[in-house]
Amino acid sequence: MAGSLIKIDEEIVTSAVASVTLTGIDSTYDVYMLTINNVDNSNAGSVKARVIKASDSSVDSTANYDSAWKGIRTIGSFSNQSYTNQTEFKDLAWSQNTGDQETAQGTYYLFNFYNASEYSFITFESLTYGFPNTSKELLSTTGGGVHTVAQSNSGIYIVPTSNNFVAGTFTLYGLKK
Repeated sequence: MAGSLIKIDEEIVTSAVASVTLTGIDSTYDVYMLTINNVDNSNAGSVKARVIKASDSSVDSTANYDSAWKGIRTIGSFSNQSYTNQTEFKDLAWSQNTGDQETAQGTYYLFNFYNASEYSFITFESLTYGFPNTSKELLSTTGGGVHTVAQSNSGIYIVPTSNNFVAGTFTLYGLKK
């Protein structure tokens, strides 16, 4: 797959930012891939995302996001979560605190993002070390979501649930047809 990935946009966070915006989604590719590496929050909080409308480059914060995932933990039991009619894709990577190598990694596939006749879909797998608990743990999530509006989207807007991202690499790729 390495030869099939074309880097579209990247943001490397080295100091506190409230959000990350990646753009460049167009009709060139049917599927895009987003990766997050070593993402660190300034406070406990998960990673959320919204689509960016191609029509005016605005972030779509309407209550049209549905998502679900399965959490697999090294401490505790499995967990299931689902959301409907939310204002963002929730919990794309689990919570972590800054420091002690507590970071999140993830791979996200974006489908139909630029197709104005279809809903936009996302599938994801993420891994976090250091979920705020009395003991450190690894936590993996696998899931997906749908933005239930048929519109053309040109990017993705990524935010933590609270405070800021203080570190991390966010990269958007196109997958060759």
